[in-house]
Amino acid sequence: MGYRDLKFDKDSIFLVTGGAGFIGSNLCEAILDLGCQVRCLDDLSTGSQAHVDLFLGRPGYTFLKGDIKDPKTCMEACQGVTYVLNQAAWGSVPRSIEMPLFYAHNNIIGTLNMMEAARQCGVKKFVYASSSSVYGDHPGLPKKEGTEGNVLSPYALTKRTDEEFGRLYKELYCLDTYGLRYFNVFGRRQNPEGMYAAVIPKFLKLLLRGEAPTINGDGRQSRDFTYIDNVIEANLKACLAPSEAAGKAYNIGSGGRIYLIDLYHTLCDALGVQIEPVFGPPRKGDIRDSNADISRARALLGYDPEYDFEKGIRLAIDWYRENL
Repeated sequence: MGYRDLKFDKDSIFLVTGGAGFIGSNLCEAILDLGCQVRCLDDLSTGSQAHVDLFLGRPGYTFLKGDIKDPKTCMEACQGVTYVLNQAAWGSVPRSIEMPLFYAHNNIIGTLNMMEAARQCGVKKFVYASSSSVYGDHPGLPKKEGTEGNVLSPYALTKRTDEEFGRLYKELYCLDTYGLRYFNVFGRRQNPEGMYAAVIPKFLKLLLRGEAPTINGDGRQSRDFTYIDNVIEANLKACLAPSEAAGKAYNIGSGGRIYLIDLYHTLCDALGVQIEPVFGPPRKGDIRDSNADISRARALLGYDPEYDFEKGIRLAIDWYRENL
């Protein structure tokens, strides 16, 4: 079962931090479609006002402009909230290498501010975004919780630290926390612009313009590309998960493994173009191969991803064709 048949009390209030971003805005939309109330908190530093404007007229939607680095803002946002879905963070491994102090303040202190506010306000469940980057240099495949290597970037370290705080807040304060290790999420509304854009929207944007994308490295690195609706499912099922499943981190992927060069040719074939890619140097801090073992999420969260890569990429391509 996906997320569309999940049942929540109609009086439930969800707080989605980073709700103006790619994942956050999709979560807001899904929650509204389920008939629940959603409070979106975002400082619009990387999120989009357009993603906020999509829902301003819908009953049950409230937008709060604010920064999770401010404890007072976090406390105000959590008042009366049933579930927190904490997506607010700065992404991008390369950018974190350039800005380690900012990433520590935003991704660690900001998340800790939200956990503490959730604890003090009596929030029922605190679900937060982690990342497959926490596996670092561990070579094993598929990636399995509990077999992590040395992290390779400040971004990865912030997510590893968030997970430790999540564990402690469950053990010390009985706050039910669930860390979701996202594996290369893609889909509608993901930003294709900028030097730190994710690979799928960036490739699609350039190919639709008839331009040649750059593949960093030899193209033989692999990823577990995960369609956005699988991530929505994981967040909402975590809100319904038993307390015994709290305090842990969970791989959220599709369980597949796609090489970047194969992804590139898939996109070219779907768009009906023949453009040779440019190969550039590997990016510092990137994991070479990624593939999720999702057995823990299946067993404890009931996570059962509805979309494999092929199904998800068709939907993503259709969306970008219409919206780029």
